[in-house]
Amino acid sequence: MCLNWKKNIIRFFDIVLGFYILMAVISWNTPSGARTVCTKVDIKISDSNNAGFLSAEEIKHILVKAGIYPLNQPLENIKPRDIEEALKVGPFVKTAQCYITQNGQACINISQRMPIVRIKNIAGNDYYLDDNGGILPNSKYTSDLIIATGSINLWFARFYITPIAKVIAKSDFWTNQIEQINVLPDRGIELVPRVGNHILFIGYLPVRDLRPVPADEIAQTVEHRLSRLQKFYRYGLSQAGWKKYIYISVEFDNQIICKRYPIEVNKEKDVSKQNTLEETANKTGQSEGG
Repeated sequence: MCLNWKKNIIRFFDIVLGFYILMAVISWNTPSGARTVCTKVDIKISDSNNAGFLSAEEIKHILVKAGIYPLNQPLENIKPRDIEEALKVGPFVKTAQCYITQNGQACINISQRMPIVRIKNIAGNDYYLDDNGGILPNSKYTSDLIIATGSINLWFARFYITPIAKVIAKSDFWTNQIEQINVLPDRGIELVPRVGNHILFIGYLPVRDLRPVPADEIAQTVEHRLSRLQKFYRYGLSQAGWKKYIYISVEFDNQIICKRYPIEVNKEKDVSKQNTLEETANKTGQSEGG
């Protein structure tokens, strides 16, 4: 009888111990989101040091406005997919990824649409283009990008200005040298350099009726003309001087046409320089006489 009593006690404790072990296993395997809150939001934006328009504060503002900013929210209530979809609606967001770590941290990784040129046409429109020709609205943030002006409609901006800007952006030399693209009423392309008082004319780009020319064909044309122009810069202007020409054209193959500054302008500069020298000499003489 005593032996049975002891067996029952041992069996009871075995059951209790088994129950606690089972609960421990269940508790261990239960997602932490059921009992913890988000303690930190880590927002990472690719190319944030370049000419992008997004910041971590901007991302936070979007999520707060949508009512889904995850900080201090129970992990079980956070929906990473909803966060991703809310961010993708923004015009500057290319891709968005969100995930939750077991230690209660929400990680948000953003890749942004990178602007490569700003359009300010004669109609008063002001917007940006990304490297795929997509339109980005004017932003409160400023960026040191090439500006394209003149007779530019949306079609011409997407299929012609975009490949021109991409060719320039690929070259450190032209990125540092060109500050403006200007489109003439007849669709001739001018480039305004940062150094020198001249205008560069690269001519007219290939056109086809009713359909756009492939971007790589536009790019090859621009690259060819800029390559000739760069050689002229190196072997021509370096000898003749940066202030000798007012207009330089590489429209036609095998020749570069340069227009000098008007003689009258040069004479005025020489006269002004001579007057300055004479005035300086007179002041010096008076000073010595005194």
